[in-house]
Amino acid sequence: MTTPAALVTGGATRLGRYFAEALADTGYDIALHVNSSRAEAENVAQVIRDKGRACEILACDFLVDPLEPLITTAKQHFPGLSLLLNSASTYQAAPVSATDMSMLETQFRVNMFTPLLLTRLFAERVEQGQVINIIDNKTAYHQYPYAAYLLSKKSLADMTRMAALEFSPRIRINGIAPGVVLPASQRTGDYLQWRLEGIPLKHQGAPKHLIQALHYLLSNDFVTGQILTVDGGESINLEGRHSENYPG
Repeated sequence: MTTPAALVTGGATRLGRYFAEALADTGYDIALHVNSSRAEAENVAQVIRDKGRACEILACDFLVDPLEPLITTAKQHFPGLSLLLNSASTYQAAPVSATDMSMLETQFRVNMFTPLLLTRLFAERVEQGQVINIIDNKTAYHQYPYAAYLLSKKSLADMTRMAALEFSPRIRINGIAPGVVLPASQRTGDYLQWRLEGIPLKHQGAPKHLIQALHYLLSNDFVTGQILTVDGGESINLEGRHSENYPG
């Protein structure tokens, strides 16, 4: 019997690493995409092999390299390829007034164009399978200080739904939108506490919460075209201003 395999983009660091290792625990061999984090990828690959699963590191710079060899090589190494998990992402904060073409091209190429094209290539080569896109709970907002990044992620959410329709029933396509789980290292304690105060459940998330979401999407074959938001309710906290909460 062919062992199931997953291509995980951005699988060497942050959330991508957690997803790759969790999939290995679930029984998947891993095609581990990496760009610049080669040393980290070698470490993750060894962890996966120590779990008894096969792992191949596949390098690709999404800003300059063609994408077809990534899928082709993953399929050659792993004939049981049945999952594409798009976790690779790039982030740069800037409002619309400070956004230029270069920033737009970088954010959209990595965060939206690449997942779309990889989904197409995956669907061409896999008879049945799943695609899971890692999005962001910020897509519930209109936070203009992150214009290019947020627009690319909003587009990724819409693409997830469109592709789910196009490739059903052969391929299920869903997304996970994390909230405050792995904050950037430069975020201060005061900032994080302020963020937590806006979360209805009043605590920070952990990678295990996203892994639980991953397992749900993998196992429930009656779910497609959905964005599973895992953020403690932060993105539904949109009560707005009205007469009863007016402080004056």
